[in-house]
Amino acid sequence: MPSPLIISLVAVFLGIALASGLVASRVLAWATPERRRLRNLASAPTGVLRETLQLIETPDASLRGLSKALPASTKDLGRLRRRLATAGYHRLSAAVVFSVARIVLPVIAGIVPLLLFGMSDGLMPAIVAAIAGYLLPDLVVARQTRKRSKAIENGLPDALDLIIVCVEAGSSLDQSIVKASDELGIVHRALADELQMVTTEIRAGKPRLEALKNFASRTNVDDVRGLVTMLTQTDRFGTSVAQALRIHAETSRTKRRQRAEERAAKVGVKLVFPLVLCIFPAVYVVCIGPVVVAIYRAMF
Repeated sequence: MPSPLIISLVAVFLGIALASGLVASRVLAWATPERRRLRNLASAPTGVLRETLQLIETPDASLRGLSKALPASTKDLGRLRRRLATAGYHRLSAAVVFSVARIVLPVIAGIVPLLLFGMSDGLMPAIVAAIAGYLLPDLVVARQTRKRSKAIENGLPDALDLIIVCVEAGSSLDQSIVKASDELGIVHRALADELQMVTTEIRAGKPRLEALKNFASRTNVDDVRGLVTMLTQTDRFGTSVAQALRIHAETSRTKRRQRAEERAAKVGVKLVFPLVLCIFPAVYVVCIGPVVVAIYRAMF
């Protein structure tokens, strides 16, 4: 190969490598936790105003009219909003979008196969696509609910540790919850949002135990329900809050470690399927293929 061509190829390779490295460094620098926190502080309201905006909502007239035009009663819409709140969507617009998607997606998914294959050949694919389009919003919400519940379970021990430190430093339980929600906003965003919701309900006039019970009903997590029950008994019998929180934090941390060990133990079983379906056939072709070709040539 001529030397000018080699030099050109090396120069092109170095240029692409430097450009890729520069882009990757900029993206990683932009996505650091410090940058995200500065952007959140600069763009979003903070303090009580940010917490209040999570509960106070003034939907526009078009959204309200669309919610009234949907074929769903007020009771069904309220049940849907509670379900979406478990997935992290607290606003009325989320319920309206979900209801519209359940109506529009089956129609669009059913029309596309009919347009592509015709009425006779595309009838069965259209029915299957319409059913899939109807079930897709429910599947997305169920997946988001599981993801959010898992995030809350994994972040609860860290939040309890922070609350224990604040309580032992002399802060009240309400102030400790506020501090934990502020500090956990980057690492455990879902849990921080729920704690901010608890703080907002307490400042709005609800009793602390009622706000904590609403927290347990919104998240639908067993560890949170156990925490709320423990705090209720602690407040009723006047025992030490810090000691009870420390015991519950140790229990939650043990459960988190056990869940991680369980997932690690399942890896070996889950690897069987890609090994059998993807890797072993290629190994058999490479190892046995030449032998089969030699036998075929020798016999035929």
